[in-house]
Amino acid sequence: MPPRAYVSSVRAAAAAEKRERVLEAAAKLLREDAGIAHFSLDTVAKAAGVTRLTVYNQFGSRRGLLEAVFDDIARQGGLHQIADAMAMADARAALNRLVEIFCGFWSRDAAIGRLHEAMATDPEFAVALLERNERRRKGLDALVDRIAGKTATRRARQDAVDTIFALTSYAMFAMLSLGRSADDVCRLVQTACRAALASLSPTPP
Repeated sequence: MPPRAYVSSVRAAAAAEKRERVLEAAAKLLREDAGIAHFSLDTVAKAAGVTRLTVYNQFGSRRGLLEAVFDDIARQGGLHQIADAMAMADARAALNRLVEIFCGFWSRDAAIGRLHEAMATDPEFAVALLERNERRRKGLDALVDRIAGKTATRRARQDAVDTIFALTSYAMFAMLSLGRSADDVCRLVQTACRAALASLSPTPP
């Protein structure tokens, strides 16, 4: 039994090492000018120095590989901090923290911008990114619901969520980054988000 366990652990370590190599090669390819257009199991396998079958066995498909790369970029970019932000007792402070996390993420990796640009021409990229954006919307919806309490109308809540969703998007970050630092953009977005929340307060008689 011990020798078999040892062999299994060695194989698992080798598989994990190959997986990391594939993810690194895939992310590197996405950062290149023409990398997205040539993103496939074959090109990633060649860049990682493994066989196509190895990539297929690890990820199953191009979409599966994309999902894994996105998850790895998100982890390295600090999106794992979202859970702690959502758990904060003060929902408004949590929203401020979310803006900080997303601004840090959008500014960290050149691959993120290229991935969003690819949405226009690659359906698989578009679907994967849209699904992740919907996760952001759900988080914002939960925070707005906490902030609104029972006083705001459904329309006011939806308007606030839609506005903050747009404000925290990569497209907004990229536009506001022209001539501004990431910290400046973060402060600007936080201010705009606070303004969006003003509609949740009932109008005094």
